[in-house]
Amino acid sequence: QVQLVESGGGLVQAGGSLRLSCAASGRTFSRSRMGWFRQAPGKEREFVAAISWSDESTYTADSVKGRFTISRDNAKNTVYLQMNSLKPEDTAVYYCAASSRAWITLATMTQADFGSWGQGTQVTVSS
Repeated sequence: QVQLVESGGGLVQAGGSLRLSCAASGRTFSRSRMGWFRQAPGKEREFVAAISWSDESTYTADSVKGRFTISRDNAKNTVYLQMNSLKPEDTAVYYCAASSRAWITLATMTQADFGSWGQGTQVTVSS
């Protein structure tokens, strides 16, 4: 329904920063909510952050709150994840996702609420 392409991953030292980008295309109503998830080797996929296209409301998981910030650029149809003060435990493949369920509160969204996914970008944080 929506095509998503992530970029910006890489290798950084602990305490460093990265900015991930997610370029979106397709029906606008199919991406009324955008989110970031991550999955480390041997672990379950984890919610990171979400944002609304319409009102720019955001929600960030406790594990990254205060360090990660989600934002968007409507003109470029792009969502960003600014990651600061990175820790080795942040190492994972980061996935961008889109949802058409505009009526769902951001704080309660799960993987099942997102219908479109990017292919992921690797983030590695060394200690």
